[in-house]
Amino acid sequence: MNVLLVAGGSPEDWPAFSVDGFDYVVGIDRGNLFLLERNIIPDLTIGDFDSLTEEEQGFVFAQAKEILTSPAEKDETDTQLAVSKVFEKFPNAKIKLIGATGGRLDHLLSNLWLGLEPRFFPFLQQLVIQDKQNHFSYLPPGEHLIQQLPETKYLGIICLTAVDNLIINEAKYTLTQTNFAIPISLGSNEFIGKPATVSFTSGIVAITQNKDA
Repeated sequence: MNVLLVAGGSPEDWPAFSVDGFDYVVGIDRGNLFLLERNIIPDLTIGDFDSLTEEEQGFVFAQAKEILTSPAEKDETDTQLAVSKVFEKFPNAKIKLIGATGGRLDHLLSNLWLGLEPRFFPFLQQLVIQDKQNHFSYLPPGEHLIQQLPETKYLGIICLTAVDNLIINEAKYTLTQTNFAIPISLGSNEFIGKPATVSFTSGIVAITQNKDA
């Protein structure tokens, strides 16, 4: 089950995609308007819709298949709510979240920190955040093989928490067993024509694959 979540970030930052590659599409707040402007009708329309004018909201609601509204004042963002509802409905789904980068820094951080929420930990490797320049995914403790994505050049290994016994091999810059007590970004690494290997025994690590703009 492949699910596309579209948040309200500018479509100029969206990665290239075909909606045919997804079984279910969720529009989040203004992301619904951006989808409909491209003749894509989301399967689920979700949000508090405070970013839409009354006319825009009417346009979105008139075409929506299913609507889930949330109060503007709440304890989670519309994106958090959307991720939660999708995993509740499709626990085995693979989610690609776009429109979640750029814009306000507090929104960006809340999106990147989705993987740190205990409720999402069981689904950690099922969630990807992507824009036209970056691919962001999460790893739990263990040994992992990182396949290079087409058109990407750089590999980042980001400790989102304290991380123990981090090892990086089969990359331009390797790392012997090292503990990190605070979050740190080990960026600007590169693939060397083969999958990189990353292992660690505790904590949460994010993997970025990106290219220059």
